[in-house]
Formats: sequence, structure tokens, C-alpha cells
Amino acid sequence: MAIMIKNEVFSCFVFYGVLLVIKMYIIAIITGQVRLRKKAFANPEDSLRHGGLQFHREDLYVERCRRAHINDIENILPFLFLGAIYSMTGPSLAVARLHFLVFFMGRVLHSVAYLCALQAPTRSVAYVVAQIPSISMAVQILMAVAAYA
Repeated sequence: MAIMIKNEVFSCFVFYGVLLVIKMYIIAIITGQVRLRKKAFANPEDSLRHGGLQFHREDLYVERCRRAHINDIENILPFLFLGAIYSMTGPSLAVARLHFLVFFMGRVLHSVAYLCALQAPTRSVAYVVAQIPSISMAVQILMAVAAYA
């Protein structure tokens, strides 16, 4: 069964959106694996299953992974909303692709910087770079909607 998306911009958005969701899943898996490796469980029942209540504790690297995942949720979910609406405003494919690619690359770099504790301001720069296309899309959506209001 083939899925046909005739809007090229929306198709491009779906491609990058799915890659971002996969990236979020990867960060979640990394967080779980680090919890197991470090024996640092958030819930008592998990710690009991894996060695005892002494493992119901926090670990700095587990928390770093968890914060990277939370940051993805806080940024990728709005992008998915904005990108879907933006795709319906009739932007050029090249400009839209640039928006989606820059956001994607910024978020990948942000995750790498977070997980590998790269030197500041790498993570902050990646965050800002990813925000630029999101803000641009939001402004263009508002301008398109204002034209009809």
C-alpha cells in the first residue's frame, strides 16, 4: 500500500518530521539504556527488579539524557504543528526544505551537544539555529492568516 502525498512541501515536512520523531525515540532508548547501565532508576519498583532499593537514585548522566529528551519534546512538538500548518500556506519547496533541514540539523546537533557534554556554547547555538526556522514559519503562518482576517 503506497501513501500518496501530492503536496511536495507537505511530503518534505513529513520526511523531516518522521526523522525527528525517530530521533526522539532514539534519545528515549538511550536514556533507558543509560539507566540500566548506571543502575539509576526513577521508580522503586524498577530498582527492586534490578538489584534493590539502593538503585532508586539519580545519576548525573541519566539526568543529562532525560533533559535532552525533555528538550526535544518542548521543541519538536511545536515544530510538527508549525511545519504542518506552514506546509498549507503555499511556500516554495526550496524555502520550505531549507526551513525543515535547518531545524532538523539544529536539533541533531543540540542532542549530540547535550549527550556528549560538548563545550559551551555549542548546545545554545544549535538551539538558536533550530529556533530560526520555527519563528520564520510562525511569522509566515500569521501573515497568511492575517491576509484572510
